[in-house]
Amino acid sequence: MSVGPAGPVGPAQASVPQDPYAPVRDRGYLKLLLVAAAVGFPVCALAFGFLALVHVLEPLLYSDLPRALGFTGTPIWWPVPLLVLAGLLVGLTVRHLPGHGGHEPADGLSLSGAPPLSALPGVVLAALASLSFGVVLGPEAPLIALGGGLAAGALRLLRRGVPDQAAAAVGAAGSFAAISALLGSPLLGAFLLMEVSGLGGPMLGIVLVPGLLAAGIGALIFTGLGDWTGLGTYSLALHDIPKAAGPTVPEFGWALVIGVLAALAATGVRRLAVFLKGHVVRHRVPATMLMGLVVGALAVAFAAATGKSATEMLYSGQSALGSLFHDSAGYTVTALLMLILCKGLAYCASLSAFRGGPIFPALFLGAAGGVVLSHLPGLSLTAAFAMGVGAMCVAMLKLPMSSVLLATLLLGRPGLTVMPLVIVAVVVSYVVALRLTPAPAESAPAPAHLAPPDPAPGTA
Repeated sequence: MSVGPAGPVGPAQASVPQDPYAPVRDRGYLKLLLVAAAVGFPVCALAFGFLALVHVLEPLLYSDLPRALGFTGTPIWWPVPLLVLAGLLVGLTVRHLPGHGGHEPADGLSLSGAPPLSALPGVVLAALASLSFGVVLGPEAPLIALGGGLAAGALRLLRRGVPDQAAAAVGAAGSFAAISALLGSPLLGAFLLMEVSGLGGPMLGIVLVPGLLAAGIGALIFTGLGDWTGLGTYSLALHDIPKAAGPTVPEFGWALVIGVLAALAATGVRRLAVFLKGHVVRHRVPATMLMGLVVGALAVAFAAATGKSATEMLYSGQSALGSLFHDSAGYTVTALLMLILCKGLAYCASLSAFRGGPIFPALFLGAAGGVVLSHLPGLSLTAAFAMGVGAMCVAMLKLPMSSVLLATLLLGRPGLTVMPLVIVAVVVSYVVALRLTPAPAESAPAPAHLAPPDPAPGTA
């Protein structure tokens, strides 16, 4: 007989397996589902409002404001002062407001629990100053923080003494609801947050079900508000994609090439972003302004070299994915390479200092790289586009299932046709990126006088 924390435990008791699905049979779980369903409505309405505000501010800052100041159009140098101002606003927010404006995007997409309500104003301000001013980041990370923080905070305000586990489950449901409609599919949002949080085992379904419920309701809210307001749904899914041909043997060879190239490119982006972040955190406000200056200067350089608008290089690239695919013939290879170079460097600077998510710029860079490679023999545009998206996404995020789903669901039915190619490109990129990522440094061995004694013979 052994002694457990609750007293003696006999052999008969120890052999009885615990029921991992017991929480689902509890009445409290049904209440949790009802709360998750109720959370989907207000959280998604606020998420929709946040995205709508970002999209209203973008033309206001880059089109209406220059004309109001007397310019006949937007001057080519306009992004520089605007992004320096964005750096000042974000730097001050990160330094002085609770919550540091949300998570550091250079660290990748991560879930560390729902932020407290006191941190949400800083998250909103830093995200608005980053996204609407043209920084090369996406809205997914702020939406995850807002959804989780609002849901968990509202539950704690309505019911005192809520267990931490219940608050975490409701916070996760809020994050599901806020992010899923943006990605174009509640199921895709579920896979994304599942991989980010590292959930597994029987608890996976127990935790995911409230989130799926909130996400499904959230998708309905996004669709309804988009139709009612006429603003659209801000969904990632592309439309009017031509029918794709079945995969060919040369395209499987290209899948290997694209996987390796994406892993190399993403590793370079990530290492440069982390290097710059090390300098930014020591001098937050002036360094963030400097990174804004870098992003603005890159936008000006792109516009001057290609004759295209600077806004085609700025922002996350979410809304530009469709035009990149449909209007790919309007880009020369030189212009595409210039776009990839300038946006990639701006992505590094944005990751190091501003606030937002890393997903959409990675998708855009992978898609642009695929369009460039589609000019070579044996590779169709649809297959190259999808493989580039999936390979770059997994190399940046280390989320293989979500990357395959993103690349295929993004293109609709043609994406399902090229899914075998996407899977190969994603797997290759994932393995190469992991091999290029240095292993975590091992902790130093404890001094001899602090090291645990060797086990006695026969007790190991």
